[in-house]
Amino acid sequence: MTSPPVVPVTLAEIARLAGVGRAAVSNWRRRHDTFPSQIGGTDTSPHFSLTDIEKWLRDNGKLGKKTTSREWLWPRFEALGDRDETGLAIATVGRLLARGESDGGVSDGADAGPVRAAVELGRREGSYDILMFLLRRWLDTHVRQITTTPEPLADLMADLALRTRGPFVGEHPGDPLRVLDPACGAGHLLAAAAKAVPTTLNRPAALLGCDRDPVLTALTDVRLALLSGPEMPGPAPVPVIAPGDSLRADPLIGAQADMVLCNPPANKRDWGYEDLAADTRWVHGTPPRTEPELAWVQHCLARLRPGGSAVLLLPPTVAARKAGRRIRRSLLRTGALRAVVALPPGSAAPHSLSLHLWVLRRPAPGESPQGPGEFLFVDAAARFPRSASRDSGPERGELGAFIRSVVGTAGRGAVAGALCEQATEDSGATAWAAAVPVIDLLDDDVDLTPGRHVTPASGHVGPRLADSWSEVGELLDGLRTESACLAALEFTRGMEDQPSATVGELARAEALTLRSGRPPAEAAVPEPGQARVPLLTISDLLLDESPSGWVCPDDAVVVEPRDVVVVGVSREFSAWVHEGPPMAVGPQIHALRVDPDVLDPWFLAGSLKSPANARHAGTHASSSSRIDVRRLQVRRIDLSEQRRYGDAFRHLAAFEGLAERLRIVAKRMGRDLGDALAAGHLAHGE
Repeated sequence: MTSPPVVPVTLAEIARLAGVGRAAVSNWRRRHDTFPSQIGGTDTSPHFSLTDIEKWLRDNGKLGKKTTSREWLWPRFEALGDRDETGLAIATVGRLLARGESDGGVSDGADAGPVRAAVELGRREGSYDILMFLLRRWLDTHVRQITTTPEPLADLMADLALRTRGPFVGEHPGDPLRVLDPACGAGHLLAAAAKAVPTTLNRPAALLGCDRDPVLTALTDVRLALLSGPEMPGPAPVPVIAPGDSLRADPLIGAQADMVLCNPPANKRDWGYEDLAADTRWVHGTPPRTEPELAWVQHCLARLRPGGSAVLLLPPTVAARKAGRRIRRSLLRTGALRAVVALPPGSAAPHSLSLHLWVLRRPAPGESPQGPGEFLFVDAAARFPRSASRDSGPERGELGAFIRSVVGTAGRGAVAGALCEQATEDSGATAWAAAVPVIDLLDDDVDLTPGRHVTPASGHVGPRLADSWSEVGELLDGLRTESACLAALEFTRGMEDQPSATVGELARAEALTLRSGRPPAEAAVPEPGQARVPLLTISDLLLDESPSGWVCPDDAVVVEPRDVVVVGVSREFSAWVHEGPPMAVGPQIHALRVDPDVLDPWFLAGSLKSPANARHAGTHASSSSRIDVRRLQVRRIDLSEQRRYGDAFRHLAAFEGLAERLRIVAKRMGRDLGDALAAGHLAHGE
């Protein structure tokens, strides 16, 4: 009988299985002679046998309390190696679970063992849960190759499409509402629709989807099939998912949908321009080669029934590029495009961009083919600017509620009237939205960027400025308090040749624990109800220092209050004491947890932050050079003296933080005051 293949695991995977940091696993390997031997990999990334590791962890009482059976399952799938082979093995698991089969149809190939184990575990712990666990891990592994729509955004898009649909969609209340995603990927948008339609309309959803990647369509198919279980509200959806290129050779040609949701591939120049020049879908004009997104917009409109609605997630450049202005003009004139919503950066990949939601509708019978005559702009990016605080993340719930309130009220018809009605309910909502006559948009540029058309109404400038002035007063009071403390400090000539210790030496002496951040799992958005923490990366620090994503705490290096955070890149080198809620850190960001009986965290952070320290521990190659955090130095002084210095460092950090917040508020107020003055809103003197 053939023995099962050896499944390799890395130090990081062992740390995940044991529920500890990678440094702890390295210590076990160094201190315990019984630790399993390396079976492959390299000196810097060794591989070990999963079977040997499991036995050693159990024998030595090192298994994490939160480690579940599914955690041991994933390394066996990852060992299959190939992206497509692993994905198809996961799809096989879903197919067997959906059909209620055990291992029928499973060959004796390399994936047979993992598939059978996953099916067995799915029977015990829930079919959909196990499939989604494997799917999320697979997406995390291939995050750079596969674009996904975060679940909160997918839910928002489905809800907006339902709110803006015409009155004649699905004439019979019992008929399924047909929902199409022509670039469905891993099925996030269709899954959102599958939950939203029965909940909102008490009607089943017939789900249609296709994608160029056959592995993704296989995964979407089984995902939606399993979604029809007890987890689903209302009747079960009947998915029809087919592989194929929707633009070049649509496998669902002729299908008409009541609702279309789409996050199309962006900036793909090879979308079929040469082959599709005379395609009948181009009602609003043939898309230029450089405008693939406008080809997707017209494809989605062509697949809508009269009265149907569509919501697409698009790059912000689609709203303004000159090459697409003729098509944008036609979309406006015919009333097909009803609204554009600017999302805050970080809402979806690429996280540095303020992506746009385009809300479209095909006129229903009896509706004016020219639409409502007014166009809705919503600038949620300005309404929810990314905070300068490191301890805050995107307020997804508040963001979604704001967009739903404005677009949901205005999307069906009379935009201006709806906005006036909305203003009475929420005086702040319409300050970030504008109903603009379509005729005013039909200029030479046809620029549909919300920021160009949404200017805060005069009635909202006063209250907002009053709040800002109040905030300025509080910040100035805080600065006066901190500056008084700092001004009272007296300095003497420092002692030369004071003894010091490096972070590496302190870690070996167990005065602190050093943990290094791991790559962010950008594609894996925690499910509702799951624990989650904001994720801080180097990219976030380069933008505005606020976390841009969320991860499950079990899958991340999480810093707690009083941990010291060190950024290991020369350009953004810094160190601070974390004081907010738990937060995960990404690569090149390190977390130091001190022994409070040995080290004061404020003294440690202030000492490490010294520019001289960065020069000593850096590589000096460029501004992006790394800092060797283990080489950073701190003076050796007793704990009482540390606390005295730590108190001064704490006041200094508070002073710097208040000054930075004041700079941001002043910049925001400058924009508000400038806009109000330029618009002539200065009140007349008595």
